[in-house]
Amino acid sequence: MFDTISGPPLHPLIVHATEVIVPTAALVVALVALWPRFRKWAGFLPLGLSVIALVLVPMSTQSGEALEEHVSESSLIETHSQLAEGLFPWVFALVVVAAVLLWWNWNERKAAAPRAPKWVAIVLAVSAVLAATGTTVQAIRVGHSGATAVWSQDMKTPAKG
Repeated sequence: MFDTISGPPLHPLIVHATEVIVPTAALVVALVALWPRFRKWAGFLPLGLSVIALVLVPMSTQSGEALEEHVSESSLIETHSQLAEGLFPWVFALVVVAAVLLWWNWNERKAAAPRAPKWVAIVLAVSAVLAATGTTVQAIRVGHSGATAVWSQDMKTPAKG
């Protein structure tokens, strides 16, 4: 299913979408947690972007596994594959934080005066920054290892079959 699209491998198309959406979702979630004015404007945007990222990550992994069957084995591809498996938990955490932020913002809007104590806002902001940072760092590591694998000499040899 996630092998090719009219001949060329599907993996490069999906991973480029993933490498744009994942850091964008992370940035938007962090901004929503830290910037109240942006939080009021953003609405469902952070959660929507995070959910799209959560869908794209397994699609990227599956298409990468399909592509891996057509190239020769290498330590670079193995490293990339292992790093890619570590992205999903970070994006999942980002979705959870985005959902909690949306719920919190919704409740704050309904109340005439803020109900939650100050520490709740601090915990949410720290959680959002940690999830956004971890997600972005892992996405960069995955993307860099994939680019290194693609542009190395090892990828130029077709798989033996």
